[in-house]
Amino acid sequence: MSTHHRSDDEIIQQKHNTARFFVENYQLAWVMLVGTVAWGLYGYFTMPQRKDPDIPARQAMVVTNWPGASAEKVEQLVTRTVEQTVASNSNIARIESVSRANVSYVTLTLSDKLRDTGQTLDDIGGRLAAINNLPQGAGPINFQRDFGDTATLLLTVASPRADANDIYLRSAAIQRAMNATRPRDATNRVSLVLNLPVKVDKRLILLAAPRLEHHLQRLGTGADPRVLDGPGFAGLDFETDWTDEALLAAIEKFRLENYGDSPLHPDAWAPIIIRSPAEVTSKLKEVAGERYSYRELDDFTDAISNALLATQRTADGAPLVAKVTRNGVLNEKIYLLYSQERLASYGLQPSNLQNVLNARNITMPGGQLTVGSKSVVVNPSGEFHDETEIGNIIAGVTPYGAPIYLRNLVDMVRGYDDPPQFLNYYSWRDASGRWQRTRAVSISVQMGKGEKVGDFAKAVDSTLLNLRATLPRDLIIARASNQADQVAENVHLFMTSLYEAIVLVVIVSLVGFWEWRSALLMALSIPLTLLMTFGLMDVLGIDLQQVSIATLIIALGLLVDDPVVAGDSIKRDLALGHPPLIAAWLGPTKLATAILYATVTNIIAYLPFLLLTGDTGKFLYSLPIVIACSLTASRIVSMTFIPLLGYYLLRPKAEPSVHEKRSGGFGARYYRVGQLAIEHRWFFLLGSFAFLGIGMWVFSTLKLQFFPKDLSHLAFVNIFLPEDAPFTLT
Repeated sequence: MSTHHRSDDEIIQQKHNTARFFVENYQLAWVMLVGTVAWGLYGYFTMPQRKDPDIPARQAMVVTNWPGASAEKVEQLVTRTVEQTVASNSNIARIESVSRANVSYVTLTLSDKLRDTGQTLDDIGGRLAAINNLPQGAGPINFQRDFGDTATLLLTVASPRADANDIYLRSAAIQRAMNATRPRDATNRVSLVLNLPVKVDKRLILLAAPRLEHHLQRLGTGADPRVLDGPGFAGLDFETDWTDEALLAAIEKFRLENYGDSPLHPDAWAPIIIRSPAEVTSKLKEVAGERYSYRELDDFTDAISNALLATQRTADGAPLVAKVTRNGVLNEKIYLLYSQERLASYGLQPSNLQNVLNARNITMPGGQLTVGSKSVVVNPSGEFHDETEIGNIIAGVTPYGAPIYLRNLVDMVRGYDDPPQFLNYYSWRDASGRWQRTRAVSISVQMGKGEKVGDFAKAVDSTLLNLRATLPRDLIIARASNQADQVAENVHLFMTSLYEAIVLVVIVSLVGFWEWRSALLMALSIPLTLLMTFGLMDVLGIDLQQVSIATLIIALGLLVDDPVVAGDSIKRDLALGHPPLIAAWLGPTKLATAILYATVTNIIAYLPFLLLTGDTGKFLYSLPIVIACSLTASRIVSMTFIPLLGYYLLRPKAEPSVHEKRSGGFGARYYRVGQLAIEHRWFFLLGSFAFLGIGMWVFSTLKLQFFPKDLSHLAFVNIFLPEDAPFTLT
């Protein structure tokens, strides 16, 4: 029943609502207040925290390599086949493709109406795996379904440069090798030295020495060549009267003729020319390269990835890390270097070696056997585990029946993918302020769904700290991107806005009411409303992310309206002479309908955001929900806890009459301005329209942008080169 046109006595006798219940049953009300505070704190500290709302990735990419093929052939024979296969799924909204020499890129976008993207991506992956009509040499098909996922933490693991101790040890070893190799009466001799990390296999470099000797002699230099070999280096010592610049140019020509776009070795430092053993140290300092190889970085990052995947919450042991991905790893291969003459002497061809390897290296599962009541898994024993097993393969027999082992036919050396598909580097300033750049591997870590990014950051920090004891002390582990810092920054921004809002409410209350009791009541209403809001958000499954945090900041200006009106109505009824026990609930009750309509109006104003479709609607889904939660909480607080607290805090105070308010102070000035506006209403109306027109003109000059720029803690630069640019040019 409405309270309009009813006397206070009638309302007191007939009205029984929440405001009256909380005032008259204050013991239970205090318990509910404490429970609300505990509920809000629990919701705040347990609700998931992340940088952005959880939106399923709707993009995926299909990458198919075809080395040596032109862009036209890639388009006709690979890209079109992949496009037709992807298009056979009915949930595809858009397909875009780029065909380049050697590689095909097909990007697919799923429909915005699709809810379960995982099932659709599984179906597409199965269809792509079933493709069996690609041309020979094309493939495999690489389906990157996590193309749109965002890393919670991006780590960069980089190798430091060789330090003074490493250079000293290398210098001593090179000097010993030069002194042992050079003739005592040598003149005009130089040593060409290529340095590598100590654990790198140098056999590829040593096998290239005869070709380099022939190359130099063909150019008219390099007499009496002798091989240098030692821990972490390999080289060639020879006679020459050429300058260092001419020799380095000859070496570069040798690289281009024999290795093309690839370096002499991915792990190698720049080559150095040494004429005297006394200058070895200075030469090494000029070209000092990375201390650790790609193989070692692979081992280090593999250990880090395994440790991160095992990261768990301390409370229930649930995994915090959902996925760990490494980028920049150079895959190792075993290269078999053979000569046609050697194979022909045994009556073999290169195809015979391939057939022998395929027949021996069995990686397929062996199935299961049922023995009695047990099922036994059969593991084939033919899979290779190291180079020795490969070398022990019998590739054929001699006319006399003796076995021919593969190790007697080929040279087996370890190497990397050539050319590499992806390389990663890390740049930093050293102690002297100079920029350094070394090879690196990046580790992308994704947090589990529904977790708190703060807990994730602490657990990962603890894991990395424990793992540090097993890794080299000088290994660089840097955070390239960390969402935990950005979430902490957003939360700090919200807390700062909260403190500012409380201070402003107190100041405005002191100015408006001229008493500290009303200011304290208004100040208490803000945290109570927010705590109830956090509890409602937790119940509704709303995460704490940048949209919900921004909405809470917006709501700070709205959620104080109801408590201010309720508190002012209590003061007014106290001034009318009602006892505090009556005035504490009577004032808010008389304005309950108006407060309700104002709250509902504000909630409805934000509900159209729920009508947005697609990922935009999902991204902004929490905005109207959080607004509704905060305003609903404000309404509940104004009709429950404000009457309770107002009963204890507010005291009767004589209010000035309307005539007294108009005769002095701010009220008098406000009254005179209002009277002037009414007396010259047409002038003020035209002025209002003029200001409205100016505002509309200014608004039309502003740039429209639905989302603000995402100020992430990183930057990137896109560099586009011609299609025929070599890999090393990038």
